[in-house]
Amino acid sequence: MLFPPRCAACDAAGAWPLCLGCTREVGVITPPWCGRCGRPWDKAVASCSDCPPAPIDRSRAPFLYEGPLARAIKAMKFAGAHGLAPHLAAAMAEMIPDAEANAITWVPLSRRRRSRRGFDQAEILARALGKRIDLPAHRLVVRVRDARSQARRSGADRRAALGGAFRPARRPTRGKVLLVDDVLTTGSTAAACAAVLKAAGAESVEVLTAARSLGGAIPARSRVLAAQGRARVR
Repeated sequence: MLFPPRCAACDAAGAWPLCLGCTREVGVITPPWCGRCGRPWDKAVASCSDCPPAPIDRSRAPFLYEGPLARAIKAMKFAGAHGLAPHLAAAMAEMIPDAEANAITWVPLSRRRRSRRGFDQAEILARALGKRIDLPAHRLVVRVRDARSQARRSGADRRAALGGAFRPARRPTRGKVLLVDDVLTTGSTAAACAAVLKAAGAESVEVLTAARSLGGAIPARSRVLAAQGRARVR
């Protein structure tokens, strides 16, 4: 009664996590897609021009990073809407490749940013996912320094700026690791973490994010599914 549910994207009363109108605008990623990075295409391909850098073995995301879903993730990231994480984690769990993971970890914030924000949104997502699939999440990567804003940099510039930004945590790293973050753009930051994980003993690193930021044409079915009420934010 005191705190009624509100849409995480438009703040409409009586709806959580998203109202019906916002749900119908969420872009849903479904096959056919790129086998390596999960980018939707009109026909299946083994790899594509949008694949993240090589240290990442595969990547998947359930949603497109745009519209109401992007606003909801920003609310989780900057306004502390932590309650969104279990709903996103439920959709993320459906995207996990068939091979069973041995560990879950996340792309970490620096100590300074985490202290200023009060939380790490990727950690919150990773722990929610761990509860969903009954595999505890652990800190396996530590960010030792911040890179300057990556928003307007090319993929090559991002990778250069991130050199030496991460180190392995003291906990052993083995087998197949799921690396969690909120959004995948070029994949440069996740790739830097993947390289550290592999150097520490990981057999493979698969990146799982709540959403994917994409340029270029997107198959129409990604938006048709949402309009039909099949977006999986629940």
